[in-house]
Amino acid sequence: MHTRSKPWKLMLTGAISLTLLAGCGTSNNAETNGASSGDVVVSKEDFPIVSKPVTLSLMAPDVGIQNWEDMAVLQQMEKKTGISFKYLNVPKDSFDTKKNLVFASGEYPDVFYASGLTTAEQMNYGEQGILIPLEDLIEEYAPNFKALMEENPDVRKSITAPDGHIYSLPVVEYSQHWYRNPMWYNGDFLKALKIDKLPETTEELYTYLKRVKEEDPNGNGLADEIPISSVTVTAANLRDIRTWLLGAFGIYDDEIYIDDVDKVHYTAMEEGYKQYLIYMNRLWSEELLDHESFSQTAEQKKAKAQNNRVALFSDWHAYMTKGGEPSMEDPMFAPVKSDMVDAPAISKNRGITTGAFAITKSNKQPEASMRWVDYLYSYEGALFFNKGPEGTLWEYTDEAARIKQYLPVPGGVEMEDYRATLTPNYGIPAPTLSMDDINKGLKTDFDLWVEKETKEKLLDKGARIPFPVLFLTGEEQTEINSLNSDLSTYVKQMEAKFIIGAEPIANWAKYLETLKKMGGERVTEIYQNAYDRWESS
Repeated sequence: MHTRSKPWKLMLTGAISLTLLAGCGTSNNAETNGASSGDVVVSKEDFPIVSKPVTLSLMAPDVGIQNWEDMAVLQQMEKKTGISFKYLNVPKDSFDTKKNLVFASGEYPDVFYASGLTTAEQMNYGEQGILIPLEDLIEEYAPNFKALMEENPDVRKSITAPDGHIYSLPVVEYSQHWYRNPMWYNGDFLKALKIDKLPETTEELYTYLKRVKEEDPNGNGLADEIPISSVTVTAANLRDIRTWLLGAFGIYDDEIYIDDVDKVHYTAMEEGYKQYLIYMNRLWSEELLDHESFSQTAEQKKAKAQNNRVALFSDWHAYMTKGGEPSMEDPMFAPVKSDMVDAPAISKNRGITTGAFAITKSNKQPEASMRWVDYLYSYEGALFFNKGPEGTLWEYTDEAARIKQYLPVPGGVEMEDYRATLTPNYGIPAPTLSMDDINKGLKTDFDLWVEKETKEKLLDKGARIPFPVLFLTGEEQTEINSLNSDLSTYVKQMEAKFIIGAEPIANWAKYLETLKKMGGERVTEIYQNAYDRWESS
């Protein structure tokens, strides 16, 4: 998934039809592969993949910038492989709804691409026989993906369902280390306050935020500075900054995490979480945490930052909140620690996202489909789908060393906008392998600086995956869904109440008792069992 993509854009008028079900159930040609009839021979290596042209149906979300049949990458893939697709696209924001309707209809596309199939969906539709097992196809027709699993056994463990089958292929992102967007300091404020060493403890961070509040670092003579600002989103309050502040108290994730001795913790019941709430209440009470954090949108927060009022905030990059061009003057937040831990807990990206590519029982060419997608897990295929065809946006300066350079963007438009017209891998969880070599030679000084900040402040400081990607059994998933429907709402509400002081922290014991009655300990038990299975698999 290309995580640096721009927000979802409006669908081109008339470009994509929302009526997908008609003709979805079968491929356009009637041939079966060579293993059964000999009419179509599927090559296990080299191209084209098939001895005769094959057309399949593919269902995927997209961001509405370009019709997929007009994308150069997919057009060239058709010529290269002999496989064409009937593209059944749905706007990204309504894809999950349409996907559910398609599964319920009994009329299935041949493949699901970038469909974000949850582990529960994989289990459910795999056990029903709608999604076919892929492990034998991987063994015979996916040398690139097979090698990837051998190189990183966690990939196989994370995509294998409890019944032993693999129902989808993942996104594998070796080069993306961030668990969530980092936090960034406003470099202008640091200079104004003559800060030459970033805070390393919660007390030092508090002192800095207090100075922001009191010493007018934006120099306008008004007490309008906001030391730290957050936003509310559907998933959870304060999620954009919570990860980094929880880490100061030894907590890796806001739901569940595994500690260094393989014990699962339910965050909302942990002492570290209590201390986080106390700290956040302190920031709130002294107006160091923006009092609109539980109500404002990301756009409202950005408006404040672009008026040079915000000292610390979360975004993909600082300039995306502050405005202007990329700047190396706004340093990445260095995780701080409280007195209760020896070092901050720092979360790292899992690197594996399941549910990116699946084959349905309607598909008459599963071997050819597996060969097609396996190309995307090679360096050449991943580069092709990520950057587009050579000679359009990039060219090699040293092909043997994989060093490249960018070319002027045709028409002078922004590069990402143009890239989105070339390839489907834009803003969706597409099946692919992300690796550093894809960007070799293409990184700007700013990119290299961000990498250095990430290495020094996160990776070198012990960042690790908080909890692996794994499957729950069908029974476990049903129980977790039932428990979380109430627990998640309660935890979210109580976090806000504790922070703003509507619920005194003196009522912590009562809160814990409520969580236990609602099944918080059972959530821990379920995930512990699932983790133990994953660890021993």
